[in-house]
Amino acid sequence: MRNKYIVEFIGTFFLVLVVALSGNPIAIGSILMAMVYMGGYISGAHYNPAISTMLLLQKQIDSNTWLRYVGVQFLAAICASAVYWWVKQTYFLPSPGSGVDFFTAFLMELIFTFALCSVVIHTAATEKTKGNNYYGLAIGFTVAAGAFAVGPISGGAFNPAVGIGPLLLDFQNIGMHFGNILLYLLGPLAGALAASLVYTQISKK
Repeated sequence: MRNKYIVEFIGTFFLVLVVALSGNPIAIGSILMAMVYMGGYISGAHYNPAISTMLLLQKQIDSNTWLRYVGVQFLAAICASAVYWWVKQTYFLPSPGSGVDFFTAFLMELIFTFALCSVVIHTAATEKTKGNNYYGLAIGFTVAAGAFAVGPISGGAFNPAVGIGPLLLDFQNIGMHFGNILLYLLGPLAGALAASLVYTQISKK
């Protein structure tokens, strides 16, 4: 059982580290794709509290597993951010683009997290597509496309661990980051909820 949590830590750690060090959508999509293929058969390769939340809503994981997955994902994000700090001697602080208001950034995070969660549930978490070989590509390309499209607008997290974990490392200034913490919590979770509701509706026989 603990192997699942080890894999979730590894996958989330490398995702956040690549986001922080490169900010390059192709690099981000590529590492996510690789990590999904690496860990999918062990943990389901969530690496994202929004995806874990969607699968909780779909009753594909239980509340205890959800809590542990989310805890491990945030721990991995904080550790990756600490490595970034060690290398760069500065904090990685995800944020929207200059002059972008909260609602615009929230909407972009919601929309592209919805896209990501929809791709995950349809390609990697349903019996109808079980055993396919393309799920990692689909997930990685979705994140890369989202990062290209709205990274300069919302910051392109689509993942509370990516958006919030690094901010938590800068704990002495946590009050300054409250708005962005709220953004990267509410936007992705709203997207996950929307994806779950739509999947439930369209998958009905």
